[in-house]
Amino acid sequence: MPARSAHRLLKAPDLSWYDLLAPQLSGGKDSAVMNCVFMEAAQSAGVVDRVISYHSSLGVLEWPAVVVDGVRFPGVSELAALQSAAFGIPADRHVEVTRTLPAPDGTRMPHNLLTEMAAYGRFPRMGSPYCRKAAKESVVSAAWTPMVTRLKRELGRPVRILKVMGLRSDEGPDRKKRPAFRNIQTNGARIVDEWLPIKDWSTAAVKEWHATAPVPYSWTYDSGPGAGDWAGTSRCSCSLCVYASRRDLLLSAVRRPRLADLYAEVERVRGDSFRADWRIADLIRHARSCEAPDPGVVCPDEGPEFTALQAQVRAALKLEPRKEPDLARKRGRVLCGDCAAHQ
Repeated sequence: MPARSAHRLLKAPDLSWYDLLAPQLSGGKDSAVMNCVFMEAAQSAGVVDRVISYHSSLGVLEWPAVVVDGVRFPGVSELAALQSAAFGIPADRHVEVTRTLPAPDGTRMPHNLLTEMAAYGRFPRMGSPYCRKAAKESVVSAAWTPMVTRLKRELGRPVRILKVMGLRSDEGPDRKKRPAFRNIQTNGARIVDEWLPIKDWSTAAVKEWHATAPVPYSWTYDSGPGAGDWAGTSRCSCSLCVYASRRDLLLSAVRRPRLADLYAEVERVRGDSFRADWRIADLIRHARSCEAPDPGVVCPDEGPEFTALQAQVRAALKLEPRKEPDLARKRGRVLCGDCAAHQ
């Protein structure tokens, strides 16, 4: 494993106390570091056999794989699987989960997060981050249920689960306040604790770690796939995340223009704004006519999965929303005031 930059290593909880050790791998730069640190602790405690890694797939909304000059750069879900395997977790103990709904033929089909936004009628907001629960937390928790049912019967007590995540203080004030270790659920079936083993790692330390990492990081972090300059998006979550910075959103809008247009369609039909301060229609206009960063690569989004997403979103938009729009946007921040195109 790569040597870590000098920093204070957070003390691990007693891993031997848990029946299931569940690292959550996003495929981003932080989850790779987290899994390295966590698996070192699991190996020291002799409990690697209790580890199952999970990736909550966002499907089409994730950064996809791209091919540039004959070189293939993996997408986010593939990176999550690579992050799991790189540190000793067998392939059959890495689980990819996604939210589903009944399909017309009686099977189940992925229920995309953008479809959920269209059906709900409002985009997520600070203070109401329902996307995290709908697309990530609840689907992983549901994936644990069969194991919890079996183990509770065998053990005669609630099943003990340690949820391990790569959240860091550098990512924002809400994550800085989040305890490095806490209990998040206790009932008659399960006890779930949460551990953030790299909470005190700086962004610089994470990037330094990746210089000798055994797994690649997502191409979207660079100005172009393979550039190695960390001049792309600052995060690797939804391609168009309502909590992203303005620069990230502008870059994402020109890297995935068809996806951005689909978000704009939801915004237009529902009447809600993508963010409280910016409409995505304004972000798209700004990205295309003003000063968006050079995308480095443009994702065509022409495959059957994107076509299915369009159909699912448009079907949801024909129905009444579950919530009326909650327009916190009153005076949005100016996007184009200083641009030459609008002087």
